[in-house]
Amino acid sequence: MQFTSSIVEKAVESLSGFPGIGKRTALRLVMYLLKRPETEVSVLAQSLMKLKTELHLCEKCCNVSDTPVCAICSNPMRQSDIICVVEDFSDQMAIESTSQFLGQYHILGGLISPMDGIGPDDLSILKLVERVSQNQIAEIILALSATVEGDTTMYYIAKKLQHLPVKITCIARGIAVGGEIEYADEITLGRSLIQRTHYSI
Repeated sequence: MQFTSSIVEKAVESLSGFPGIGKRTALRLVMYLLKRPETEVSVLAQSLMKLKTELHLCEKCCNVSDTPVCAICSNPMRQSDIICVVEDFSDQMAIESTSQFLGQYHILGGLISPMDGIGPDDLSILKLVERVSQNQIAEIILALSATVEGDTTMYYIAKKLQHLPVKITCIARGIAVGGEIEYADEITLGRSLIQRTHYSI
């Protein structure tokens, strides 16, 4: 594909680096942006820059936040003694969309995966253990994907928490084995939360 503009070519190359976006889709996005008003494109550019310059992790749950403590952790209407442990921000958003969970979250930032060079120290597991040991937490819900990495991470967390007086549960396997929480439909995900079961080692 030959471009008549190096600026357009660079924009297409940048967008095609996103997951699931090939060069044809990237070109369509660039052409769409070219037709939009300059102010609209400027707002988009500023929003993307703020993702890197103004966004940080919540001090309590490691979720993305505009403030030191995120809106969920600082909400007095949420149950602070129940923590739902998820892999990433997208899984937390998927669970929130079910309106079935009114507790707080803990974002691990990934799953244990030796093949990918990701160990327990690369995740926020230690912070979770500290959070449980320093607060009166009644239940930890392990809402991780039904994969080898997800099961390995759940086992590791359960071992780390077994000496603490906290109930450990995992979401019911309404989600297919090998499936990702992020792509589960809301009904299946909601039922999985309601029908969660005790997680034993």
